[in-house]
Amino acid sequence: MARNIDLMLTAVAPIIWGSTYFITTEYFPAGYPLTVAMLRALPVGLLLLLVVRQLPSGVWWFKILVLGALNFSIFWWMLFISAYRLPGGIAATVGAIQPLIVLFLARLLLGYPVRLLAIVSAMLGLGGIAVLVITPEASLDPLGIAAGIVGAISMAFGTVLARRWQPEVSLLTFTSWQLVAGGLLLLPVAMWFEPPLPALTNENILGFIYLGLIGAGLTYALWFRGLSRLEPSTVSTLGFLSPITAVIIGWLFLKQNLNLMQLAALITVFASLWLSQFASRPVASLKIRS
Repeated sequence: MARNIDLMLTAVAPIIWGSTYFITTEYFPAGYPLTVAMLRALPVGLLLLLVVRQLPSGVWWFKILVLGALNFSIFWWMLFISAYRLPGGIAATVGAIQPLIVLFLARLLLGYPVRLLAIVSAMLGLGGIAVLVITPEASLDPLGIAAGIVGAISMAFGTVLARRWQPEVSLLTFTSWQLVAGGLLLLPVAMWFEPPLPALTNENILGFIYLGLIGAGLTYALWFRGLSRLEPSTVSTLGFLSPITAVIIGWLFLKQNLNLMQLAALITVFASLWLSQFASRPVASLKIRS
């Protein structure tokens, strides 16, 4: 029962993240991937830091900079480039390679076994997502695809290292440290490479509030909670819920059609999620190296 609750709470994060593509294209001015990523991370990170009132110490300064760069700076930078240049579903599909990467990184860095059933479920989910969102009319921008792949690799490393490096602080504190680190690393790069944002509209402000408080603060606290209790491969496969959300939002709000093949693909993805959780059912606990 406890594991099912952990799974459900962790799944909330990628479900909400699936709305990122819609919010980016409909609520933000185009052409500001660095600035948007920075504004998604830094304000809410500082707000949480004011709440927890605790800073890293010793070697954790370095570890938090690494995690902040992987989980936020690099990943979100690449994510917003991909979201700007690709349809939401395709951008999410490119990122869906992450579970496969996590499987092998978890073996390399944490010593978890690579189960054949887990590989099969990840491939099944990736194939289902591809059928679900890639249509003949889809625009496959090379830079957008490359950014999506780099972002998936970055978050895969961040996912595994966040499991390996577990500070003895609250999840809210751990989340705030990474958000602040990621935002601060993005700040000078955004100021150097991108022009100032135009005057923000009410829609822009609402978009930033949503992606900051809900799409970052809430969801990453749940995500890191899941990583502290579940195997990284178990958590990462829940990321398949993100493109599903993107497709459903496109159908509801952008008048994008869903045919019978796509509905079958949707069922396939849910089957892969069930299979992945069966493949990663609890094994003997492993000591995580610090």
